Amino acid sequence: MSAAAWVVSDSWTMTRRELAHWARQPVQVVVGLVFPVMMLLMFGFLVGGGRGVDGEYVEFLVPGMLVLTMAFGLESTMTAVTQDLGKGVIDRFRAMPMSSSAVLVGRSAADMLQSAVGLAVLAGVGLLLGWRWHGSAGAALTAFALLLLLRFAMLWIGIYLGMVAGRPELVQAVQILVWPVGFLSNAFASPASMPGWLGAVVEWNPMSATATAVRDLFGNPAAASSSWAFDHAGLLAVGWPLLLLAVFFPLAAGRFRGLSR
Repeated sequence: MSAAAWVVSDSWTMTRRELAHWARQPVQVVVGLVFPVMMLLMFGFLVGGGRGVDGEYVEFLVPGMLVLTMAFGLESTMTAVTQDLGKGVIDRFRAMPMSSSAVLVGRSAADMLQSAVGLAVLAGVGLLLGWRWHGSAGAALTAFALLLLLRFAMLWIGIYLGMVAGRPELVQAVQILVWPVGFLSNAFASPASMPGWLGAVVEWNPMSATATAVRDLFGNPAAASSSWAFDHAGLLAVGWPLLLLAVFFPLAAGRFRGLSR
């Protein structure tokens, strides 16, 4: 078998391992899919309409929730990595005659598949609540691609932080930071309704860039602004994830290689 075929074969084995966990732990999978739906229902019907947003709030809210779902997936990635580290699973894999990169590739492939399923479920619930996209099918597919690009970047942040943390208990410390950063975006309200300094911070949040870009692609109401970040949201929606990948992918790969030292 060639080196490339060896990597692909071992990566597929690692991906199937993660998928097998879904079958053995269906409750955990269901909870992961239901939680974003509960958030959508809570903010759509209990908290009420968005401030400073024109049009139907659900059409503003659903793209924001899709973005937050991609960002909050970082926690599940961290938990899975720290559990494997704590149980010595990764050490055993590294001792086996297999491609060392297959462990991380399998982890990322399984997480991306789970994220795609989560997007489909949340978008389906949004359609039931009255959310619609008004652009072309190509624009909608581009929007979903931007969402998955953000998830891919967050995935490698999660892999790196999971290896740094080393223990599942330390994931809670990251959760304390992830949630404020997620809510410090335009997912739920327009930056125009916030104090000037806070609105500027929100507009430059990578999640705000993706939310603004996908709202435009879906033809949904946007958080109106005249800032450079708002006018170039599509560029930032690609640039921010690529920058995060450029930083955290090599960090994660280097940390993984250093586990055996």
